[in-house]
Amino acid sequence: MKQIVCVSTSNYHPFPTRKQNIMNRLKDAEILYIDPPVSFLAPLKDKTAKARLKAYRKPGEKVKENITVFAAPPVIPFFNKFRFINRMNQARLARYIKKRMKEHGFHNPYLWCYSPTSCDLADHIPHKGLIYDCVDRHSAYKGMIDPAVVDSMEKDLAQKADQVFCTAEGLYETLVTYNKNTVLIPNGAAYELFSQAAGLREREPGAEEKPVFGFVGMLQECIDYDLIARLAEAYPEGEIHLIGRPLPGVDLSGLSRYENIKQLGLIPQKELPPYIRRFDVCLNLFREGKLAKDVSPLKFYEYLATGKPIVSTREPLQVSEFSDVTYICHSPEDFVVKCGEALAEDDGEKRALRMSYGKACSWDERVKHMEEILKERDIF
Repeated sequence: MKQIVCVSTSNYHPFPTRKQNIMNRLKDAEILYIDPPVSFLAPLKDKTAKARLKAYRKPGEKVKENITVFAAPPVIPFFNKFRFINRMNQARLARYIKKRMKEHGFHNPYLWCYSPTSCDLADHIPHKGLIYDCVDRHSAYKGMIDPAVVDSMEKDLAQKADQVFCTAEGLYETLVTYNKNTVLIPNGAAYELFSQAAGLREREPGAEEKPVFGFVGMLQECIDYDLIARLAEAYPEGEIHLIGRPLPGVDLSGLSRYENIKQLGLIPQKELPPYIRRFDVCLNLFREGKLAKDVSPLKFYEYLATGKPIVSTREPLQVSEFSDVTYICHSPEDFVVKCGEALAEDDGEKRALRMSYGKACSWDERVKHMEEILKERDIF
């Protein structure tokens, strides 16, 4: 059985992202999943982070028969601005991981990394293979970072890696110059789950027919909330359902004045299908920018699996691959028009085609492709 240490950028709980979906599907593997650390300054911005400062002292949580989750020890801040701080943080993380490896009988595992900061971790942990799975333009994030430092760390990690995967064309164009063994594999969807939301919305007999526009996903800074407000004004008789939790620093108070915008909060993934089934139209809305351009939105592939009409901004660029079944808007005014067109759609063939695309983009297919590549290159 393969031994894998996954150094993640997303906590295993509560919201499944690419990291969890891949690790959950890797065959014949025992996995130590390392949640990302919090910095010692994190509680100043997010009070909930205080409890996580000591979480690394707790025993690992066995979430599946083959997966154990550990919290990483807290880190010194400014590690994305000063490389020497990252080196200190990663040396400490390496000592922690090696202890967990010893407890689980790990020897010479595969390192599966998601952050450029892991460039300074790999040298401390003997490994059979190093895989870098790049899911974002990390240097485009705001906050306490120096983009040049982040890009430099990513270059180092990609050059050390035995295999690089990435989620978007823009990321591929950069990473392939560092490592010829770079393969583009976009995000996917839990097709078997989200296809349960397929079909027209069930309406209660005699009830007023209110159009429902829905969004599912992290409410982060790169989402275009101005478009959501514009839609609320254009359809006062309708409802906009936002499912997800705002990330720290994201202010949604401007949307609270619209009574027809319903903020439903974070809903466990397994409970999502009944909520999405109520949608008439699914929304994929990103502000233009470096981060949005190269993102591979899970929500978009999940929407495809439902078969429901999708209205999307031009970015992320990956949506253009599905322009035959997606209403892509080119301006704020066009967004409202496209929402009207999507709402009026009565095309069973389009719905079926969206679902077929969603199935082809399932996580099962994505992970199968990854494993085939790793086996072909004698890494696995």
